[in-house]
Amino acid sequence: MEIKELLGVLSCLLLVLSGVTFGIKFLKKRNYLLGFEWLIVAFSGSNLLIYLFTEWKVNYSISFFLDAFSRGFGIPIVATLGLMAVTHNYKPSPLKDVMIFAASFAATFVLVLADFVREPLPYFYVLMWSCYTVYLAYFTWRLIRVGEGLHAMATAVGAAAALAVAIVYDLFPIPGDDDKMLFMIFALTTWSYTMIQLFYAYGALGRSREQGALLAAR
Repeated sequence: MEIKELLGVLSCLLLVLSGVTFGIKFLKKRNYLLGFEWLIVAFSGSNLLIYLFTEWKVNYSISFFLDAFSRGFGIPIVATLGLMAVTHNYKPSPLKDVMIFAASFAATFVLVLADFVREPLPYFYVLMWSCYTVYLAYFTWRLIRVGEGLHAMATAVGAAAALAVAIVYDLFPIPGDDDKMLFMIFALTTWSYTMIQLFYAYGALGRSREQGALLAAR
């Protein structure tokens, strides 16, 4: 196994561990949108990991579908709504959570199977991720307002790197990266970082909201 292949496997393993660990942590916070989305990313990564070792097509197909889900709807819509718990006090009922996921999965089937979306699909992914990045800019500003400068900087770095991943993924492939291994290392490491960082930034903003509510109640 070459060095870049080993790094690719390690980055994939990191994605799985990050998604499972912090997905469960979000579930314990009763944020089911972020919790299950992080677990979906982990499941996608685990199927990609199996494919890297076995080349079983079914695992690739599962990973491909879940990747389309997360890039098109899971992160830009589901994760944004989950993060809004600490920016807008948005806390949907479990039924609404199920409906959000169901609608997102149904839309993903259209993205994957419909012929008419294949040509504009790369631009759609970049557009959706750009909208998500705009929200993260707002999320970063909220962190700055409550004095969480370190978390704000870390979130901004993650947002910029993830947007770069989205642009490279769909529009500007890395020259000479014929097997996509270099891109995979960059992308999976970036996504792992952002999942971890957003958990801690979410917690910091949540604690600030709670402290502000306590002060207002006195």
